Amino acid sequence: MNKARGFTLVELMVTLVVVAILAAIAIPAYRQSVIKGNRRAAQAVMMEMISRQEQYFVANRVYADEAELNYTLPPEVDTNYTYNFVNDAGPPPSVTINFVAQGGQLGDGDLSVSTLGTKTPAGKW
Repeated sequence: MNKARGFTLVELMVTLVVVAILAAIAIPAYRQSVIKGNRRAAQAVMMEMISRQEQYFVANRVYADEAELNYTLPPEVDTNYTYNFVNDAGPPPSVTINFVAQGGQLGDGDLSVSTLGTKTPAGKW
């Protein structure tokens, strides 16, 4: 006859400790992975905006401001960043796109890229 065996208090405590150790390792790693994924999504949008700015410049001989470019951020980026443009008449004329982190992305910091190829912070590109 096979009887169901109950767990002892020691076995339960050991199991709880193992689960706690795994959670202490996995949860921060997961959070960092999410933050990095959000940053990569924002950088892809920024590069698309730079491309649109260059197209606008070719057609109009000036870079667009936010209203002229009329770009809507995708929802997954919009919840983590706001953006603005800083136009510089030059020479050479250029525009810098700044993404300001918000919410859960605050700890990762802001991002910027310019039509001159400058990307900051360098360690995040």
